[in-house]
Amino acid sequence: MVFALPGRFARPLICFSFACIAAAPSAHAAGSEPLSLAETIRLAGGQSRQLAAQDAAVVAAREMSVSAGQLPDPVLRLGVDNLPVTGRDSYSLTNDFMTMRRIGVMQEFPREEKRRLRSERSEREAERENASRQAMLANVQRDAAIAWLDRYYGEQMRSVLERLGDDTQGLIGAAEVAYRGGRGTQTDVLAARAALVGLEDRRSLLERQLRTAKITLARWIGADAERDLAGRPDIQSLHFDVARLDDELQHHPQLAALAKQVALADTDVRLARAAKKADWSVEFAYQQRGPAFSNMVSIGVSIPLQIAPGERQDRELAAKLALAEQTRAQLEDALRMHTAEVRAMIAEWESDRERLNRIETSLIPIAAQRTGAAVAAYRGNTGTLSAVLEARRNEGDARMQALQLTADTARVWAQLNFLLPQHEMPGAGDGGREGAK
Repeated sequence: MVFALPGRFARPLICFSFACIAAAPSAHAAGSEPLSLAETIRLAGGQSRQLAAQDAAVVAAREMSVSAGQLPDPVLRLGVDNLPVTGRDSYSLTNDFMTMRRIGVMQEFPREEKRRLRSERSEREAERENASRQAMLANVQRDAAIAWLDRYYGEQMRSVLERLGDDTQGLIGAAEVAYRGGRGTQTDVLAARAALVGLEDRRSLLERQLRTAKITLARWIGADAERDLAGRPDIQSLHFDVARLDDELQHHPQLAALAKQVALADTDVRLARAAKKADWSVEFAYQQRGPAFSNMVSIGVSIPLQIAPGERQDRELAAKLALAEQTRAQLEDALRMHTAEVRAMIAEWESDRERLNRIETSLIPIAAQRTGAAVAAYRGNTGTLSAVLEARRNEGDARMQALQLTADTARVWAQLNFLLPQHEMPGAGDGGREGAK
């Protein structure tokens, strides 16, 4: 049924309709745009409260670097001197000529070198916190990438199981028809049904793993974890030069944080040496006596006496030197540990890629040919349904093995690729070859 509208209403309504039609696809596209790995990395870095906390630590340390270089606040000192407590002038503030009400100011003057070193120490703390932030950013990006990859390959495995389930459901129908026609056995029907039950069980387990992967991904990027995923990146290459691994690891954020800790320990050593020179303070006081007596002023200088430097200042310096040596040893050990771990991961990544290439180019094609031969023999009444089921199971296992190995390789790739925090992710978008089919 068509309704005619007056002319004055027709044009606005047509314009409004075209506007709605034009706007609807845009809104839908914005809401259903696939989530790429690169966007996941960006979202994880922007939403992490760990990074926000580390930013606050950096700001706090930099603020302290300004405060640490200043002179201490002056001290206001109030008091009463020589107050009699016995005799006829007891507790009188004005009768005895020695009684004075005193107000004064004391200022401590730490050496300029100490103040400079204290400020420098806080600055080293800020640098250490900033290096720790970079390490945390790399960890956040790595964990978010692994969560994305786990969900991606979980969904790929689910697709394989769904196709196997559809094929097995078709075999059940064929087996039932053959059994009713006297060309098959009930054993074939039960075997096909058992195979389907096994696939459904594997799919249930995979669905649980997928839910876990999605929950983990949501821990890093929130509600965006519900979006569909874009194609995975090319896990065949790394963003750093493997041949220059030792040089690359010099920029590792955890090692950089330890290097800043070494610089902080060295500053503590210089502070301990500066502490062997005593600071001094100056005090000025105005003293008021009774009306019959004159008022007075006092000026004094206080200098600590380092009467046992061998038991105090020297011991403190020795402790700081030992701590500095400890941080250096920790840095060297961490460099060795990270070098060994990264080399082991590179070896695993290269080995997995070689195995994956063998499975995809040899094992899967052979399994597919075996399935085709078994199906052809069964259709020609020269083969059995059990042989078809076994061939399909072997082919499915080969494809699942390829996907699982690809997922394991991708996890190692993510651990390697995010040794350093990434601000740009070449190859992490929608490109890259597809997963195993």
